[in-house]
Amino acid sequence: MTHKTLNEVTERIRRRSAATRQRYLDGIAKLAGRQRGIERMGCANVAHAVAAMPANDKLRIVAEKAPHLAVVTAYNDMLSAHQPYEGYPALIRDEAAKQGATVQVAGGVPAMCDGVTQGLPGMELSLFSRDTIAMSTAIALSHDVFDAALLLGICDKIVPGLLIGALHFGHLPCVFVPAGPMSSGLSNNDKAKVRELYAQGKVGRDELLKAESAAYHGAGTCTFYGTANSNQMLLEAMGLHVPGAAFVHPHDPLRERLSREAVRTALRITPKRDYTPIGQLVDERAIVNAMVALLATGGSTNHLIHWVAVARSAGILIDWSDFSELSGVVPLLARVYPNGSADVNQFQAAGGPGFVIRELLDAGLMHEDVLSVAGKSLRPFTRLPVTSEQGVGWQDLPAASSDDSVVRTAAAPFSATGGLKLLAGNLGRAVIKVSAVPEDRHIVEAPARIFNDQDSMLAAFKAGELERDVVVVVRFQGPQANGMPELHKLTPPLAVLQGKGFKVALVTDGRMSGASGKVPAAIHVSPEALAGGPLGKLRDGDLVRLDATTGELLALVSETDWGAREQAQISPEQADDNAHGLGRELFGGMRRNVKTAEEGAVTWL
Repeated sequence: MTHKTLNEVTERIRRRSAATRQRYLDGIAKLAGRQRGIERMGCANVAHAVAAMPANDKLRIVAEKAPHLAVVTAYNDMLSAHQPYEGYPALIRDEAAKQGATVQVAGGVPAMCDGVTQGLPGMELSLFSRDTIAMSTAIALSHDVFDAALLLGICDKIVPGLLIGALHFGHLPCVFVPAGPMSSGLSNNDKAKVRELYAQGKVGRDELLKAESAAYHGAGTCTFYGTANSNQMLLEAMGLHVPGAAFVHPHDPLRERLSREAVRTALRITPKRDYTPIGQLVDERAIVNAMVALLATGGSTNHLIHWVAVARSAGILIDWSDFSELSGVVPLLARVYPNGSADVNQFQAAGGPGFVIRELLDAGLMHEDVLSVAGKSLRPFTRLPVTSEQGVGWQDLPAASSDDSVVRTAAAPFSATGGLKLLAGNLGRAVIKVSAVPEDRHIVEAPARIFNDQDSMLAAFKAGELERDVVVVVRFQGPQANGMPELHKLTPPLAVLQGKGFKVALVTDGRMSGASGKVPAAIHVSPEALAGGPLGKLRDGDLVRLDATTGELLALVSETDWGAREQAQISPEQADDNAHGLGRELFGGMRRNVKTAEEGAVTWL
């Protein structure tokens, strides 16, 4: 029996979305009712579509009417997580041929590494790369000759972008194909310590680079539980992977078998068989399941933006209040860095996504009777994939966690509530990731120090100006201002200040990395300062209260004084810098049109 709050939130979302969802489903039905692409297209169109294909494949598509699969790939070897995708098209073609089907790589999408661009101008393109990926996915699928699609992507903006793009082709069955995490290197805790020592000037660049290179050292996804690995958890919870595929190493023989199974899965859910279009699969219950999975694992705060946008793409309207209400009843079942010391390989070894999903289903905290690529239930996603004579088999996970410092049952969680919290008050609405923050830091009340960019804050830290209780405010970092970059470079100096015993918090209309950790941070403050948000009224020395227990974010200033204050303005020099150089000029239209963070920072509406 599902939990009362789960049902109430789901029903509220369903009512709120009734009109937009129905329009979306009507569009799917209209497109699904057409003839197959090759059969309805003109001869010249067909000839162009198959011109470069082998003669046997042309025969299969045109004469035999064999299923035809699209591959949309985010391959590049700039991202360690995506480097293994280089050989996937050949593998997919081989498996499809064995199944009597054909394949074309319909298109590639851009994929940037946030780890490379952190703290640099390129990071200002990061959030907008999501919608660029969505548009690129739409361009790839616009050839409109496919019976299903395989989507190859893992990292931060890539999975949400692929998913948004695919949902605009909601009549197509789609399967996501992951490639797995890199092997464990230097522990995340040890890496963080070296970063803090570097921030204090106690170690040099050579030692820092040595530590970073020991942490990020091979093919596969970075092993902390940031946005990329949260993506994989959410796709499992939505039933969009081959069950259990998320965290198998790229070089494990099981990985190839899972990828071949993804081809067979896509073919099973095409229109002539068990038709499961992605637009029907991703309904209100699937979105709520993703939200619950995020909360139960202390996942990336970025998804309070991305999954709002994903939901909108399927005609479903969610907001941060929905996350907050679910967080009040969803227990924290996993501790993976930064909200623990384990990495994702240890998480997988302790039970991984399957263990968490099983516990949530059994506790009535997920919807079980949903569509998935594995059938009409989420239950297959509670099992562990193993090698079998048929390629892949699945086995039940043990009832108990193999390491309860990493994963726990719903009956004995790390915390009775989820890992994220909504904050609201006269400074706007924001979110905080509480799962990684020590309980004695959930309330911070201290004078504000205002910065209009992250470099100014770093300079003040190096000058010793922040050696006190302080709420660091970094504004003009929202979507309209500069694309809402992650401010992950602020984490080490803030952690140093907190380690010295000061009460420290961050308040910003920007983002923090999915690896944001132990320093309390009220992020995504909406509306942003550039759009007239109240962060623009704050002044140095104002007392600010961040209370993660009551959900308050307040400037402790009299109403009279607050109401009389003028809004701070971004300097012409900063505005000009945000708009020019390293391709930022090309994204001016997105900055002008983008919605608020709580509306998913979407640029297409």
